[in-house]
Amino acid sequence: ISPNKTIEGSLIGLIVSTSIASVFYLFIINPGINVGIVILITFILSIIGQVGDLVFSSIKREFEIKDYSNIIPGHGGILDRFDSIAFVSLFYIIVKLLFL
Repeated sequence: ISPNKTIEGSLIGLIVSTSIASVFYLFIINPGINVGIVILITFILSIIGQVGDLVFSSIKREFEIKDYSNIIPGHGGILDRFDSIAFVSLFYIIVKLLFL
């Protein structure tokens, strides 16, 4: 779907984003929550973010679009900055409503 993405990059992104998000949540938002739950949720959200990025990349490929806009040249446009957030926020809301 996206030829410039690698498995190594995906794994490093998964580890770094899970670590940073978990530490931020545990120290800033809710220090009293179970550490395992925070790590699990941030890990899953990181995977969902990567899926969101790949879904939007496949949409661009399907319609043969290089960039969504020219506002940020060479970066795929504004939507490329937020494609992961669209999936992550929706998934987080669903999980929070159903389980937390």
